[in-house]
This record gives sequence, structure tokens and C-alpha cells, in this order.
Amino acid sequence: MPSLTWSQSIAAGATFNPLDGWQYEYLPYGAILNILHRATAVGLVVTITSGSDTLAEEGPVPAGGTAGVIPSAFNVPTITDEAAAGDRLKIRYRNPTAGAITVDGAIQF
Repeated sequence: MPSLTWSQSIAAGATFNPLDGWQYEYLPYGAILNILHRATAVGLVVTITSGSDTLAEEGPVPAGGTAGVIPSAFNVPTITDEAAAGDRLKIRYRNPTAGAITVDGAIQF
């Protein structure tokens, strides 16, 4: 079962794409995706796509996390989707605030 975790500080006005260059950025087979993420402060937004499906349209990332601690399904909502073989997975975080925000997350299928 492939999985990827990330913990990244995103500077003011910057973006972060954790799946860029990942071995499973393009799904080799159909799968049920589970995505978890949490930011250390409010203001961070995310767009999530799977193939032609938009799972999250630049919405807020749940806040209140501790930098370096990967969230679990017990403390953040899980984003779940059924994706087809060949779909490109994209998660794009954008920080429109005036300070750096850390995002911790994981994807598993």
C-alpha cells in the first residue's frame, strides 16, 4: 500500500506541491485515496485534484497542528476518493498570509 508523508514550512506568498515527482503521482492502478493534512496556523489553502475530478477547490486547511506531527483520522477529516488508473494526483498548498505556515500531511492508497 503506497503512502507518502510530508512536513513543509511554506513561506508567505509561496506554494507547495508535495506529490510533484512522486513515483505514484500518476496512479498505476485504480485505488481508494485517503488524504490527511493539518496546518500550524489558519490561512493556508489547498486545491486537490485526481484526474479530472476536483476534490477540494482552494479551501482552508484544518489548523491547530504541531509542526512535524503527521495528523491522523482521529483529529482531522479524511479526504477520500476513488481514482482510476492513470489519474494524476495533485495537491497544491498556497500561503496567502504574511507569515510562514507549516503543513503536515499524508496520502495513502
